[in-house]
Amino acid sequence: MDWQRLRVRVAAADAEAIADALLEAGAVAVDVADADAGTDAERPLFGEPGSDPPGTWDDNLVSGLFVGETDLDPVVAAIRACAGPAARAIDIEPVPERDWVRHTQSQFEPMAISSRLWIVPTWCEPPAGAQIVIRLDPGLAFGTGSHATTRLCLRWLDQHVTPGMSVVDYGCGSGVLAIAARLFGAGTVVGIDIDPQAVIASRANAASNAVDAVFLDAETDTSTLAAADVVVANILSNPLRVLAPLITGLCRPGGAVVLSGILAGQWQSVASAYEPWIEIEPVIEDDGWVCLWGTKR
Repeated sequence: MDWQRLRVRVAAADAEAIADALLEAGAVAVDVADADAGTDAERPLFGEPGSDPPGTWDDNLVSGLFVGETDLDPVVAAIRACAGPAARAIDIEPVPERDWVRHTQSQFEPMAISSRLWIVPTWCEPPAGAQIVIRLDPGLAFGTGSHATTRLCLRWLDQHVTPGMSVVDYGCGSGVLAIAARLFGAGTVVGIDIDPQAVIASRANAASNAVDAVFLDAETDTSTLAAADVVVANILSNPLRVLAPLITGLCRPGGAVVLSGILAGQWQSVASAYEPWIEIEPVIEDDGWVCLWGTKR
């Protein structure tokens, strides 16, 4: 089946109304994107638990996906009636049917994380010379290794985990950090996440990599866990600040607390939240994101 995409360029104040109008007109899906994406004017928006919703961009492209044979002339008329001059540009383009599974797979290739660690999708062969390989496909939970926050944590673990260390991965997502820690030689590894789907995905990914690790729902009582040598938390700045007592409480004195998911402009506030418990080391940055770590007092 072929499809059509109708796109409308509007200001922030009109984006929600246009999206609703497209859905009412029969769109099977609606998307709102930055009209300046790919230019110097592109502006990323990030939403976090505990903060105000990020809203929309100053200039938006609102897109509606329609079945190929849909007559879009009435839809365009409805959009113009709804938005009037606010709808500054409307265009329609065909979207041919494709093998979406194969298309998705083509976007993920083996990734070199460090000199010895590679993350390789199951449909690819590991590169020659890859010393440590994690087999990981995009799925239900965050963490394929492609995002800077994950890379920062993986590289830290590569440099600091020694055989027999105990590691807790708080906010484990796909389980990639816990799996890597085990492959780097860690002894006891525990992953914890608030999302039950992440726990399921982490267990499956650990099994497919023949890694022995424990994954728990965040509602589980963690008071019985032994304090770990390393606690890594790749979440977001607001939850990291709120969870500072809990996260540091999972680490033994003299152990390391590693924090990521922090934008470069946010690390000072996160560091302040953790200062009562850890001695902060110089931050590590990648692509506008920061990894913050230190030793527990």
